[in-house]
Amino acid sequence: MRQLAAGQFDVTLPGLGRSDEIGDMAQAMEEFKVRSREKLQEELAVNQEQDRAAAKRRKAELGELASTFEYAVSGVIDTMSSASTELEASARELTDTAHVTREISDNVASASEEASANVQLVAAATEEMMASASEIGRQVEQSTEIAKGAVRQAEETDRRMKQLSAAAIKVGGVVDLIATIARQTNLLALNATIEAARAGGAGRGFAVVAVEVKSLATQTANATVEIGERIADIQAATLESVSAITDIGNSIGRISQIASAVAVAIDQQGAVTKDIAQNIQRAAAMSTAVAGNIRQVAQKASVTGASSSQVLTSANVLARTSLRLKVEADDFLAGIRS
Repeated sequence: MRQLAAGQFDVTLPGLGRSDEIGDMAQAMEEFKVRSREKLQEELAVNQEQDRAAAKRRKAELGELASTFEYAVSGVIDTMSSASTELEASARELTDTAHVTREISDNVASASEEASANVQLVAAATEEMMASASEIGRQVEQSTEIAKGAVRQAEETDRRMKQLSAAAIKVGGVVDLIATIARQTNLLALNATIEAARAGGAGRGFAVVAVEVKSLATQTANATVEIGERIADIQAATLESVSAITDIGNSIGRISQIASAVAVAIDQQGAVTKDIAQNIQRAAAMSTAVAGNIRQVAQKASVTGASSSQVLTSANVLARTSLRLKVEADDFLAGIRS
């Protein structure tokens, strides 16, 4: 009975062949054993069916859960894969752009530095040109003053030559004053010689005339017979000298005007050159600033290139991670569905 109570229904009960009370009891226990075993088998069958139904439901639920999980994970993996691909492409493009920007920045910086150096050279040349223009202006101004002085000397010489002509005319009517006129002529000839020396090359002809006047004065003192003829010669020579000196004065006056005009032009050129020099200096400063900015751009491009390289590395890691996640998810789903 203890074995039956423990669920052992394969035992053989003693006393089944007896016809007494013990046999009846044994028969009753046998029937109980049979019914209990049948009931147990029925319960086992029901439990097994319930277990199979539960397992089927669990499998269906797991399948549905796996499908849902697969759909969600697949979307995440696809998104990660697409994002990693786009990120990798963007990183590569950013890296290439950074490299190109660096190369362009280096080229532009070199060109800017070269342009700045060229501008500095031009500025130096402009300053030299300004100095030359100033020197030329000073020399032209000095030449103008010399020309004005020469004009004044020519006017003075012309005035004196006119006085000499008037004196020569008076000599024709005053024979008694030959000696006095001769001395005056010598004095005027000496003055004329001095003025001719002061006049330089332009007074050579006048110096010759002055020597001739002096010679005539000497001859007049020794030979009064030739006074008339010599006076006429003196008058003619004096008139020619006056005309020549007048022409010289006019020429010198024109030279003075030209020199003055040149001086004004030089001053204007100097002002323009000064403005050019200032503009060139500003351009040089701007070129230097541009070169500095380009260098900063190149440095930023280098930093960007390094950052994009790091982004590219992260994109590669993300791509490998998404691939590994897909493999793990597939293995997990395969395990669930099996």
